[in-house]
Amino acid sequence: MGDTGFFATLTTRVAAWLPDHGLYPLLICTFVAGLARGFSGFGAALILIPIGGSIVGPKIISPVLLVIDTLAAAGMLPAAWRAANRREVFTMASGALIGVPLGTAALALTDPLILRWAITIVAAILLVLLVSSWRYHGQPHAPLTAGVGGIAGIFSGAAQLGGPPVVAYWLSGVNDAPVIRSNLMLYFAISSALTAVTYLIGGLFVEKVFALTLVILPLYAGGLYVGSRLFGLAKPSTFRIICYVLIGASALLGMPTLDALLR
Repeated sequence: MGDTGFFATLTTRVAAWLPDHGLYPLLICTFVAGLARGFSGFGAALILIPIGGSIVGPKIISPVLLVIDTLAAAGMLPAAWRAANRREVFTMASGALIGVPLGTAALALTDPLILRWAITIVAAILLVLLVSSWRYHGQPHAPLTAGVGGIAGIFSGAAQLGGPPVVAYWLSGVNDAPVIRSNLMLYFAISSALTAVTYLIGGLFVEKVFALTLVILPLYAGGLYVGSRLFGLAKPSTFRIICYVLIGASALLGMPTLDALLR
């Protein structure tokens, strides 16, 4: 009877913190975001943050993504550790030590509406960067690698959008696709740990974050699993195009002027 009462109380509290509009689009978007992340090693934030920000606000959806991605991707870390170029990853992460706190400060202190417009614009710019196939063609070296990590850290702290700068930089090097994917997995694990500390200090881990996490984590984990199984089976170019379309649609639907579509 005690257990029944506990779960009934927990269910009531969780339900009270869930959004009263847009939950189903958020659930669908969460699965798709996990699918993209599992396949490519990145892309979840570019899909989930704009739409999630329009439904529950950026100060809620960013910590939620941090928690669900950390929990769901934990099982992929051992393989990533073995396959990654760890020296490059740790050099990149050294820049994130500076960038992540700056991004978190922006998330905690900026007006939500302004932050949502900023996220939409940044997501669109990063999508253009990815679609254009622009790559850094210079010689990678430690200071530049750390600098890219710093920029990515700012984007990660503010909106979990640190993937594209890192991807564009690492794709310019000599590493093959499995190594790049493993680098991304390992780097984001380190970046997420740094971000979690700054979010905790900034008071961003509120009850609503954990309530929403309980609801959408299974869908994100399911998408992550399916995406990881597709890696090496699906044609990368085809899936990349699909991801680009989803990212673009998410950035568009995440614009504050289109909030009525998700309400």
